[in-house]
Amino acid sequence: MSQYHQIQPAEALARLGDFGTIIDVRTPAEFAEDHLPGAVNWPVLSNEERHIVGTLYRQDPLEGRKVGAAMVARNIAAHLDAHRDVMQKHWRPLVYCWRGGQRSGAMNWFLNQVGFKALQLVGGYKAFRGEVIKTLAALPERFDFVVLCGRTGSGKTRLLQALASQGAQVLDLEAVARHRGSVLGALPDQPQPSQKAFDTGLWQALLALDPTRPVFVESESRKIGAVQLPEPLHQRIREHGRCVWIAMEEAGRVELLLEDYAHFKQDPEGFSALIGGLVALRGRERVGRWQAMARAGQWAEVFGELMREHYDPGYERSLTNHFPQLASAPRVAVRNGHAEALAVAARALLDQTATSSTSNSSVACGGITPPAP
Repeated sequence: MSQYHQIQPAEALARLGDFGTIIDVRTPAEFAEDHLPGAVNWPVLSNEERHIVGTLYRQDPLEGRKVGAAMVARNIAAHLDAHRDVMQKHWRPLVYCWRGGQRSGAMNWFLNQVGFKALQLVGGYKAFRGEVIKTLAALPERFDFVVLCGRTGSGKTRLLQALASQGAQVLDLEAVARHRGSVLGALPDQPQPSQKAFDTGLWQALLALDPTRPVFVESESRKIGAVQLPEPLHQRIREHGRCVWIAMEEAGRVELLLEDYAHFKQDPEGFSALIGGLVALRGRERVGRWQAMARAGQWAEVFGELMREHYDPGYERSLTNHFPQLASAPRVAVRNGHAEALAVAARALLDQTATSSTSNSSVACGGITPPAP
């Protein structure tokens, strides 16, 4: 493949929006784990075909290449037939595979032979992944994070959304992770991304932020469900973030939790199974009582007890350990989880943040005052 038809990763990632289509020719399984933003999957080998070719290649390299070439050619022909409507005049796609080798090279060759100015990503997905890791290591230190801390159910995530609607910069880690961060936090209709896909989502989110303006983020542990925050980002938030305590009365918190976890009303056994994992922390008798309350439909009561007896003690202990000066952090009261109350709180928080930045009186979560935005 001529270098004329290739592009280096840094240039390609800076120009992703310029390509008519970003074509990932890896298997559906590889694509599902992670892929370049906006990519479509035109696999030149299926999951099963790749396994067949790999096994055969280890036994007889020449036979493996012959069989693989025939499979690749047939699959490329099928894609050219299936996607004729996409391939219009002046269409310029970016093509990549795992390492920028034969799979993407074959597709790129065919497309250029047709007459399209297709480009192959040098180094493939592996090179893209390297850029993501490098960026996630370097970029967090550029940001001034304002960290929303508060008890479970105090509306931190909804407040982030209200802040975003008023023009603030927001990094919603739970949205990227597709998880609410607790033992009950899995979303009923959305599986979590793989760790690689989560990293890619963070990479996109961070690149979209302006480092000259504050970024509002919710306090999170290292793990959100099954995925883990990159350590440079986690450390920056913990050690240099400006804490704000978000306060809501218990009645409002219970109401909010009933809304956020309404799907458990149709699945009390699923709820019971999840909180069964708390036996080691809270004891079999107490957890059994919560399970019985859920099965009896006493959802307000069970969420109230979970807050008071499990979430609040554990969360506050964790916050105290990680954010030593939290006790002196400014406070913002949120009346409840309704849109009007959140909008009022968001405005107050924006005003408070602007004032503390101007006066340089902000409180650093880890005892370090960050630079003013």
